[in-house]
Amino acid sequence: MSVKECTHHKNKKPKLLRKLLSIFLIISFLVLLTFLITWAILQPKKPRFTLQDATIYAFNVSAPILLSSNFQVTIASHNPNSRIGVYYDKLNAFASYKNQQITYFTGIQPVYQGHHDTNVWSPFVFGNNVPVAPYNGAALTQDQSNGAISLLIKINGRVRWRVGRFISGRYHIHVNCPAYIPFGNKQNSAIPGIVVGTGIKYQLSQRCSVNV
Repeated sequence: MSVKECTHHKNKKPKLLRKLLSIFLIISFLVLLTFLITWAILQPKKPRFTLQDATIYAFNVSAPILLSSNFQVTIASHNPNSRIGVYYDKLNAFASYKNQQITYFTGIQPVYQGHHDTNVWSPFVFGNNVPVAPYNGAALTQDQSNGAISLLIKINGRVRWRVGRFISGRYHIHVNCPAYIPFGNKQNSAIPGIVVGTGIKYQLSQRCSVNV
């Protein structure tokens, strides 16, 4: 083989690799562009969450600023999309008071939510002798003596979107549900409670904020 033929053979490989790489990039760009256009046309909407009710079984503050609580919440999630499904891969529910977590995480079973479907969950959230920050402990004791307390029922987790056969990567989801819960026998309470077994159920019907 001559020197010229050898040089031509060596130059042929890089050209072939560059050509294959260009084809791959073009195909990847077209796939991504198709997905983005489809996504824009579908206009995906975030799931809508509603805190329907809360049943209080225990809520006690004891020294040195320890909180024991046990209650069950009913939360509904609705998928407003007509062509996009939602995979809830991992969800944890817990309660927060003035930006401090006051219960343990309670896992919610993973589920797929179809178009315009609604799922309802009723997890128990609880904590035994959970330490509370001193400034929150004083406010908590005061709120309890006043007969009402404002909590946040939170759900954190990961979701995936499904469009036809395409399934997206995982996205973080953060749900905050305000819960204004009265305690004691306050006759002027705006949210009357219903005795259920050993607990008291409060109908809340509170819309939650959702960040994805």
